[in-house]
Parts: sequence; structure tokens; C-alpha cells
Amino acid sequence: MNSRQAARSTPTSRNRSSIEATESAAARAVPSTVLVLMGVSGSGKSTVALELHRVLGWPFQEGDDLHPPSNVEKMRSGRPLDDADRMPWRQAVARWIDERLSAHEPGIITCSNLKRTYRQITIGTRQGVRLVFLKNDEHVIHARIVQRQHRYMPSTLLRSQFETFEEPGEDEHPVVVTVGGSIAETVAELLQLLAA
Repeated sequence: MNSRQAARSTPTSRNRSSIEATESAAARAVPSTVLVLMGVSGSGKSTVALELHRVLGWPFQEGDDLHPPSNVEKMRSGRPLDDADRMPWRQAVARWIDERLSAHEPGIITCSNLKRTYRQITIGTRQGVRLVFLKNDEHVIHARIVQRQHRYMPSTLLRSQFETFEEPGEDEHPVVVTVGGSIAETVAELLQLLAA
């Protein structure tokens, strides 16, 4: 290694290379499945899902894009959705999952899935589906969400999401990842858990 290469091989770049190697090795061991990434708004679902899509190459669906226009308008106006509002959305998420399963294809979809009753519709007893819970503290998520610009989800609705939220129980067999470090570190940890 010459002096120029040595200068470029910083602890940060070595750490990045190590994370990428971990990602790559774990990705090869992840079984073909449909991953449902859940968590409140701002927990990192879309960012983590896009990185999983890049690493695994599986089809990806942004769950927010399946909301009917009436839901989008309601959220944009700052009003939280109720269970009736969320029903057609949950059914659309379930249809996307069923299409992947019927085609014997893996997939990645984001869906807040805030309540157990919601998850019974989107996942239920389906085989070949893994629930991924992206967990974090409300204060951390609030600090993150006020700095971003979502198409229609104002930061004022975050409190209502936490009030609605029910953490998945052990019987739901969630893969739980606390989103604290970088996205690369989070994805590497998640891939290792999925491959285990």
C-alpha cells in the first residue's frame, strides 16, 4: 500500500468496508420471504426498505403509496386517520403481499401496522412473511421528523401514532431493530437477524 492509498484508508472507510462485507455475507443467507417493515412515521421504514431493496434486489413497495386519495387529503390537512380510514389501505397492503406469495417471489413493503388488529389483516397467519419492527424513542423520532419534509404526513400527527401504537408481541415473531446508528449499520444488523 503506497502513502496515497494509506491516506485514503481511514477508520471511517475501513468501517464502511466492514459493514458492506457484513451486509453482503448476510444478504446471501437471507431466505426468500416478504418483509413487512413496520413502525411509526419517521422510524426509518422507507430509508431502510430502499437500502434492503438495493442490497437484496427484491421488489419494493412504499406502503404510503397504497393509501386512497381521501386518506392522503385527511393527513395532509393534519387530521389523524381512524380505523375505518385505514381499512382499505391495510387491505391494499395485504393484496400486495398476497401477490408476492402467489408468485413465489420475495418482496419488501413498508406499513406502519400500528395495532395488532391491523397486523392480523396485513400479515395474519400467512407463511413466508417476516414482520420487521423498526424501534426508537419518541423524542428521537420527533427530532428526526421535524427536520424532514413528507409529502402529506405532518409532524403534528406523530403523537397520535404513538397513542395508537401497540408493540408486536413475541407470538408475532417480529425481527426487532433499534434504529440508532447509521442506516448501513441498521441494515447490516437487520440482515444478520434475518439470516440467523
